[in-house]
Amino acid sequence: MKNYAFVFARGGSKGLPGKNIKPLAGKPLIHYSIETAKQCPSIDEVFVSTDDTAIAEIARQAGAIVIERPAELASDTSPEWLSWRHGIEWVERHYGKFQYFVSLPATSPLRNVSDVEGAIAKLESSLADICISVTPASRSPYFNMVKVLDDETCELVIKPEGAVTRRQDAPDVFDITTVVYIATPTFIKNNDSLFSGTVTSVVVPKVRAVDIDDIYDFLLAEAIVSGVKK
Repeated sequence: MKNYAFVFARGGSKGLPGKNIKPLAGKPLIHYSIETAKQCPSIDEVFVSTDDTAIAEIARQAGAIVIERPAELASDTSPEWLSWRHGIEWVERHYGKFQYFVSLPATSPLRNVSDVEGAIAKLESSLADICISVTPASRSPYFNMVKVLDDETCELVIKPEGAVTRRQDAPDVFDITTVVYIATPTFIKNNDSLFSGTVTSVVVPKVRAVDIDDIYDFLLAEAIVSGVKK
């Protein structure tokens, strides 16, 4: 069975207006996800789900098949999971059943083919329902992350067993990245969230795990891309 990549890119963005097609080092942001997907040996086709005509046109120019996303699935409060289901159901109606759903958000332009192929291989070799990408966290809930209590005092988010006097002594923790998500269509259609089932992961280095949410993230990605080109 075939594996299909999906890029979900709505037109609205409060953090960085128009970010999905904002030029990054000379080409629209969404191009990076489409190009990486098309370079992956394990991916047979690339689909872009969007409510925006400008995004749709750029996606087609980059070689993707466009899925028209309903307005009710493109608001600030629409759960991404429902857009995933809509995309899967649309593809199954028009292209038939497929093996793996591979989500490659436009907001992670620095991923490479090995990140995607590694995640596919990890899910294939595991008993998990879904594979996500993670990157080493800068802060630890066991050491330098706190919560403020009702009396305005602070305590660690997670109290470790025994004293942790160096961050290196705390358990390893990771941030979820938007580099890649892989699952079977059946899992997504029959569940409501990532952690409804068994989750495995692949570790992506920070240099490829930049998730663009605002202009500062964008400038960081631009600096990294420009440095790589040099």
